[in-house]
Amino acid sequence: MSSASIRLLSKTKQTARIVIIGAGAAGIATATRLLEQGFRNVLVIEAEDRIGGRINTIPFADNVVDLGAQWCHGEKGNVVYERVKDLSLLEVTEDHYETFKCVRSNGEVVDEKIAEQLRSVAINSIPERQTELINYEGSLGDYLTTKYWQELAKLPQIDRPIAEEFLAVFHKFESSVEAADHLFEVSGRGHLDYWLCEGELLLNWRDKGYRRFLQLLMNAKEDQSKDFGMLNGRVLLNKRVSQINWEGSNELIIQLWNGEILTADHVICTVSLGVLKEQHSQLFKPALPEAKVRAIKGLKLGTVDKFFLEFPEAPLPTDWPAFKCLWLAKDLEELRSTEMFWLESVFGFYPVSYQPRILQGWIIGEHARHMETLTEEKVLEGLLWLFRKFLPFNVPHPQRFLRTQWHANPNFRGSYTFRSTYTDELKTGGWDLEAPLLDVGGRPRLQFAGEASHKHYFSTVHGAIETGWREAERLNTYYRSRTSQL
Repeated sequence: MSSASIRLLSKTKQTARIVIIGAGAAGIATATRLLEQGFRNVLVIEAEDRIGGRINTIPFADNVVDLGAQWCHGEKGNVVYERVKDLSLLEVTEDHYETFKCVRSNGEVVDEKIAEQLRSVAINSIPERQTELINYEGSLGDYLTTKYWQELAKLPQIDRPIAEEFLAVFHKFESSVEAADHLFEVSGRGHLDYWLCEGELLLNWRDKGYRRFLQLLMNAKEDQSKDFGMLNGRVLLNKRVSQINWEGSNELIIQLWNGEILTADHVICTVSLGVLKEQHSQLFKPALPEAKVRAIKGLKLGTVDKFFLEFPEAPLPTDWPAFKCLWLAKDLEELRSTEMFWLESVFGFYPVSYQPRILQGWIIGEHARHMETLTEEKVLEGLLWLFRKFLPFNVPHPQRFLRTQWHANPNFRGSYTFRSTYTDELKTGGWDLEAPLLDVGGRPRLQFAGEASHKHYFSTVHGAIETGWREAERLNTYYRSRTSQL
């Protein structure tokens, strides 16, 4: 037995060197749980100049906005909710996402009675995951479209063009929920495998933002953004990893872009699926096993971006809770021939809780990725043009504007994960991404965490947190079993 192998066998919780790649929700959950379990040599490597990953709360307007994760989705079975439910941090969001106005591209506001019927049809078209999709083979888009027209047929006749326009914006909204370019690429069976936590699905963080949850995980001071609590001294920012060498059974070697070299006994990789897609072939040496590569290729990380427009005062009339954009066919055809074609996928604008002077807009898919390449001035110019085209009242020029660029950022390359029809074709899923790479003695060498690796809560913060805890427990179980054998 080599001296290196002997050293590895003698490792304990106190001496094992653990390096976590990524300081997002999964990375922070992993690191804090490992420390709580008695591990002492824990280091987190982060490519950004901040922690949080796709949780990014920043000061804006009257308090803060969340550029990434915004709501706690559900209560029962949600580890985020369970952690904070008694701390008065969460609040039910106003019903703007259910009571929006429907405005057509000719400036016509759809009659409220018709709009309510269409909203009801849309809600009734969303499948009950555990019953209606069990034997379904097609895409979510196929299912929703068929169900929409079936539900609509039960009502008094509604003008067909308006019904078609509403269906299009309904698809865009549901695509934003999935993070898909369109619903026809979303697997119906994958939709079945996603579990909704019971209870309120849009719980906002009042005026604190989602970063407050990370501060609680780290036991960090709320009023000090640079305080990482129990992770102080254990997080290296602005450190991009260029290679992880996990060859053989000896220590792992991590090479950073600046030439630094780190060594570890265990590496837990929590980078986004988008980064894995783009970099896995050069990031890991040797190459990852075929099942792992198949999962990286088969799962999809889509793009959902936000716009934040700050005004001197609330920009919408008091009887306008929010609005969605319904494109007339002739207007849409005309739009597609202009440089502002990307506006087709801007589907709605909503107020933000505790931010009365802000409008928040949403854009999805390929058009979102194109929008990210434009200058901020060009994007704002397009949105203001959109307001003039759709709204029957004037919206003032915003005093401040902000947009997200999740795909353009090389440390993310997208927003969150869904299971596509291609995922089904490859017969893969989060379970293949989750599987740890072990040495011949069963020691976890290279582990994977992050929302994409969760079998049922992919695309969520609570899913990411659970995967971090899962990998921490994997190491804890390994060292506990080794101790019992000594």
